[in-house]
Amino acid sequence: MNAAAIAGGAGVGLIVGVVVGRWTMRRELRRVQAAHRTVDEGSEERVRESIRAREIRDQILASMHDGVLLFDRDSRTVFANEALEHHLDSRPETLAQVYPPSIGETIRRAAETGSVEVTDIETGAPTRWLRVTATPAGTDGSVLAVIADVTEARRLDAVRRDFVANASHELKTPAASIQAAAETLLHVWQEDPAAVPRFAQQLEREAVRLSRIVADLLDLSRLESGSELHENVRLDALVREETSRFEDAAIEAGLTIDIDVALVPPVRGSGRDLSLLVRNLLDNAIRYTKADGRIIAAVAADNGSVVLRVSDTGSGIPSKDLTRVFERFYRVDRARSRETGGTGLGLAIVRHVAENHGGTVTVTSELGRGSTFEVRLPTAAAAQNGRAEP
Repeated sequence: MNAAAIAGGAGVGLIVGVVVGRWTMRRELRRVQAAHRTVDEGSEERVRESIRAREIRDQILASMHDGVLLFDRDSRTVFANEALEHHLDSRPETLAQVYPPSIGETIRRAAETGSVEVTDIETGAPTRWLRVTATPAGTDGSVLAVIADVTEARRLDAVRRDFVANASHELKTPAASIQAAAETLLHVWQEDPAAVPRFAQQLEREAVRLSRIVADLLDLSRLESGSELHENVRLDALVREETSRFEDAAIEAGLTIDIDVALVPPVRGSGRDLSLLVRNLLDNAIRYTKADGRIIAAVAADNGSVVLRVSDTGSGIPSKDLTRVFERFYRVDRARSRETGGTGLGLAIVRHVAENHGGTVTVTSELGRGSTFEVRLPTAAAAQNGRAEP
């Protein structure tokens, strides 16, 4: 091989090397650029994901009914949702601006102790109860406070406590009378046989009263879970039937029961529960109307509703008691109620039945002249058309 050939081969090799080198450099450059683009795209995606997560978090916190308040280590507000302003009527910029101050004290204790602090606070007019749960949000002294309105929960808890106390008291009274009458019978049936019928009657009377209380409690408990609205009930026919059942009791009490019942459309509901409603209204009227009095049960249709009115010429209800007569165990005249064997649950049952059927019950009364209870229920057609909703 001559020198020219050798030189030519070396030149070609050099050119090839340069070309390959340049291609390799370009390939490496493209790889580096692609890697940078991947890094940049990954960073951008992470930023977008962070923004989306923050937006979702803010939406969730904004939709909460509980107030959320986050303080940093310097007691400055970092975050507060809309519900917080509803609960506190303001958006505090610092912990010192939180009102009422007892909420701030709870948050401050959580920051100092590093543990969760929970406090119920009474505030506002009318009174509201707020439950403050302050939780350390990290090791830097920041604190997250969640503020919930527990007014209704506390009211229901008080109602339950009162109900248990009243039920216990009402059950205890006839139970004690039954025990006393039974013990007396054991001692007198031989020594004083003439007294036996009197104590036996007392025993029977208190046993019946106890049975009525238990039955009313069971009915009330069932009705609080709702009524089965699967029947078309003719209230006019139902009132006729229930009124006939009270004829003997009315005659014995020296009362007159009249009915004024028109042909009315059916209502959608439970025949059993509506019978219970009518029965309790009639029973209440008989118990609180003196001899020679009069009771009127009337049924009529009125603009998509069926209206039942039970009126009496009884003792009437003081105006201060009108708003409370439908409460459980509430009695206008406790002595009179016990004398007549009332349980204090009848009108509460009436209210529950009416509300379960999408209706209402109201009372008007004049002291010494009588009372009128009015139950207004939607007709089956009105309920179906959405004009009334149970």
